[in-house]
Amino acid sequence: MTSQPEQDLVLTRTEGRAGLITLNRPAAINALNHRMVRAISAALDAWEQDPAVATVVITGAGDRGLCAGGDVRFFHDEAKRGGAAVRDFLRDEYLLNHRIARYPKPYVAVLDGLVLGGGVGVSAHGSLRVVTERAQVGMPETAIGFVPDVGGTWLLAQTPGELGTHLALTAGRMTAMDALYCGFADRYVPAARIAEFTAALTELTPAEAVRAYAEPARPGPLAAQRAWIDRCYAPDTVEEILEELLAADLPEAKEAAVQIAAKSPTALKVTLEALRRTRQLPSLESTLDQEYRVSCAALAEPDFVEGIRAQVVDKDRTPHWSPATLAEVDRAAVLRHFEPPAGVPELGLS
Repeated sequence: MTSQPEQDLVLTRTEGRAGLITLNRPAAINALNHRMVRAISAALDAWEQDPAVATVVITGAGDRGLCAGGDVRFFHDEAKRGGAAVRDFLRDEYLLNHRIARYPKPYVAVLDGLVLGGGVGVSAHGSLRVVTERAQVGMPETAIGFVPDVGGTWLLAQTPGELGTHLALTAGRMTAMDALYCGFADRYVPAARIAEFTAALTELTPAEAVRAYAEPARPGPLAAQRAWIDRCYAPDTVEEILEELLAADLPEAKEAAVQIAAKSPTALKVTLEALRRTRQLPSLESTLDQEYRVSCAALAEPDFVEGIRAQVVDKDRTPHWSPATLAEVDRAAVLRHFEPPAGVPELGLS
């Protein structure tokens, strides 16, 4: 089996008034590697000053999803070598996330199928995020011993009530309607009409295309669960959150407790600390700066490599976390994740 040429992993073209980006790695559900991040950035550079391009549109090839995140096998292998290549990737990825959020032209993202981790980063910071009924949107980082990034903590911290805390700690996925309710998407367009919608963007403004193709959204399941989620996730320690979930006497709350208990104790505590701190930050820029510090520290933790091994490499689904329990995670170790990384330049957006 031959590997896919790197130059074909991101397809870019202009048609009518639109610049079209297609993530073209369908066998890997369009997982991002460094060259793909650079290719998206290069397209944005080229089109920013091009008067013929009025709108940028990003979609994913295949029918499985826009993007299932970053290339975690690459992360696994490089982290074992010291992580320098992963830090370089994350730097460019976070700068791209910021570029998308501040892009001077409309940036339309189609969230269809899996949109996880890095997929959120290249879509949910856009000026128009269109979601289909097939979408499953989430930040799954705690499942691999990592912490939500790509501006994800900014988005999660702004969800109604404590929904962002619930989604981050459980690594849960949002339905299309949940994504709309939580602020990860703006409008709903049925999957059957997405091809027409994107074609329309070559002639119409995003507002005109939305008027023609978007349909009303219904409440998602998370909206109906706000009461217990807000109550159970209000505490500022993971231990207290688990106590509240187990005491709630609700099947959904108990299931959330089971999901959280399976995650990396260190990643859980750092994630909760990051979310609480992000609520006090003034901007996406300051959040991305914080995420880069946290990510660089997390790369050096044993749980990152172990989580990917268990979930993706060996697929035995039995990670051996270190430390193994929440009680063993030292507060000082959590706080060290928020210090400037030694020997690594800061992201420097804020």
